[in-house]
Amino acid sequence: MEFLSVVNFDRQKGSVELRKVPKPSPKSGEVILEVKGVGVCGSDLHQWTASHSWEVNYPVILGHEFAGVIDEIGPDVKNWEVGDRAVSETAAVIDLDNPLSKVGLYNLDPSRKGFGYGVNGAMTKYVAVPARCLHRIPDSLAFEKACLTEPCSVAYNAVVNNADIKPGDRVLVIGPGTIGMLCALMAQLRGAEVGIVGLESDRVRLDIAAAYGIQPLTDNAGAWAKELDGMGVDCVIDSAGISHTLQNAIDWVRPNGQVVKVGWGPQPIGFSLDPIVQKNVRIQGSFSHNWPVWEKVIRLLATGRLDISKIVGGMWPLEDWEVAFRKMKDGEVIKSVLIPK
Repeated sequence: MEFLSVVNFDRQKGSVELRKVPKPSPKSGEVILEVKGVGVCGSDLHQWTASHSWEVNYPVILGHEFAGVIDEIGPDVKNWEVGDRAVSETAAVIDLDNPLSKVGLYNLDPSRKGFGYGVNGAMTKYVAVPARCLHRIPDSLAFEKACLTEPCSVAYNAVVNNADIKPGDRVLVIGPGTIGMLCALMAQLRGAEVGIVGLESDRVRLDIAAAYGIQPLTDNAGAWAKELDGMGVDCVIDSAGISHTLQNAIDWVRPNGQVVKVGWGPQPIGFSLDPIVQKNVRIQGSFSHNWPVWEKVIRLLATGRLDISKIVGGMWPLEDWEVAFRKMKDGEVIKSVLIPK
């Protein structure tokens, strides 16, 4: 039997369409997850618009933020049963013998391949998932929220593991997309005063930030960063998908502060990095996440300490994928969620 799937079939702009794809069969160590909710990520939009900077294994089903119920269990899978509720990590293919994988940093394994670009993702009815990727979710956590565990884990890794933020710090986040908003919420949980920078075209998103108690900023970001003592903020988190915002980040951070780069920007930066030296600034990249991050994020979501209710801007059936994509691309919502029938 075949099921409708959102397929990215070529490198050319707009090469995404609905196709019927057979239900996969589980290999050794895999389960088949019936998808109950799948988030639309900025990377899905980048592949749709051909503005991405990573290799894609065409044709491929999009979607790496997903939650669902186990429908089938393959050989050699232990401790899981049909009907279990679960979310899945994104590291679909890793080298278990890689030195980074051996210390639990498989997210940094150079051979890693993820759902939605390296292997088929979850914008479909059924997806094959290695059981090692699965995490249990409580009945109290709705699928449309559980499927956002992945971007929440990106933000947790950036703000908690890769940034040094203390209560009372001032933090400036560049970019009010999903990752930027979640980084801002994580910084609040760390006890920081938080501002977020966007454009006037991001007004809907900036208003949502304000509803969370985050200071929305447009052309006044530099003034806000330096308003206390003229030195800048303790930490800038750059979640924008362009390169030149790094120059703003270096300008807005205080001497001996930190810049965390979590947004992808394939363009050459085209400016001097000497201010990093002069200001004694630490530049930290942050990529993906690993097992303990997911467990902590699931607890934060399940207890409500991490409130993402304002982040989800709407849910659409899989057939309306383009509407959901455009709502995010045009800044009408922060996060779209697709619900396969």
